[in-house]
Amino acid sequence: MSGAMGSMRGRLRWGQDALRGWWSAAPRPARWLAVAALVVFCYALPNLNVPVLTTPDTDWATTLFTVSYYVLLALGLNVVVGQAGLLDLGYVGFFAVGAYTVAVLTSPDSDLATMWPWLAAVPVAIVAVMLSGVLLGWPTLRLRGDYLAIVTLGFAEIIRLIAQNSALLRGQRGIGSIPHPPGEKADGTPLFGVVDARPYYWLGLTLVILVIIGVRTLDRSRVGRAWVAIREDEDAAQAMGVPTFRFKLWAFAIGAAIGGLSGAFFAGEQGFINSGNFDLLFSILVLAGVVMGGAGNIAGVILGGALIAYLPERFRGVKAPEALGGQDLFEYRYLFFGLVLITIMVFRPQGLVPSRRRSLELKDREKEVTVGE
Repeated sequence: MSGAMGSMRGRLRWGQDALRGWWSAAPRPARWLAVAALVVFCYALPNLNVPVLTTPDTDWATTLFTVSYYVLLALGLNVVVGQAGLLDLGYVGFFAVGAYTVAVLTSPDSDLATMWPWLAAVPVAIVAVMLSGVLLGWPTLRLRGDYLAIVTLGFAEIIRLIAQNSALLRGQRGIGSIPHPPGEKADGTPLFGVVDARPYYWLGLTLVILVIIGVRTLDRSRVGRAWVAIREDEDAAQAMGVPTFRFKLWAFAIGAAIGGLSGAFFAGEQGFINSGNFDLLFSILVLAGVVMGGAGNIAGVILGGALIAYLPERFRGVKAPEALGGQDLFEYRYLFFGLVLITIMVFRPQGLVPSRRRSLELKDREKEVTVGE
């Protein structure tokens, strides 16, 4: 059994190495052309009727919108978990702060009655979320591992309970009439309405591209190198003069900002939010997407975030066999997630599209185990 598993892992690794080698050897113009073609395809997806991809029981454009904000969340959580190596189980708290900030400032249902435009409220939401990330991280980032995970878990629960019990945030009654992003079509009708979800997906895809550019720039800078050092060995990084606390705080603030941006985007499309939108399971799903795709690798977390958003909608409306009760496969989505995660952790522990550094680490560990045996 162990020999078969090792053989499968070897074939998967060989395929990944071959693809990575081909990509590295390709001329730069060819790589830019491939990336441009992929971006054009992504923008065209809402207008394409691909039988294998389109969701049978859910509007295709709405599914793509859901994928876009899940990918945004996965990119933000990857800064904290994949790049800085900080285990965060309460990321949904930042998502909620961003969404509620926009809702409270813009909605006529809000007790503040400020009725800001959506576009003006988004920067305020991002700043508010960054401040919440700093306030959470300042007293707690001296903790590590499981202790930090428990603290972030408590933060998410605090935010949820505040949303549920606060008179300003209205609990389950929620806040409605949240304005949509601005924009008009050629005929003068609003571009972002309640019928057509395509403009929301295109806006979400644009935000994803901008976030990717920003995160890649940070990853290749002094900040990114400090995050890698902290993730690999925090004590050694501190001994070499890296101000670990400051850079961990930077990771929390930047990850929170991306999560808050996704929350503001979500509120602008939904037009209504309540405390039920921000339960802990949401945070666990995003973390599962990051781990499944390949923590530390942007392409991997994009794939992981897209899969956890897309697969449940793909199974919605598909009936299970009678042996499983004949129910909608959507009802078994968490069972499928569990089975997929177990399979990936056995055969692909570094994720579907791992970072090169993570792959090398696991190779070295396998060699150590082999030599020890």
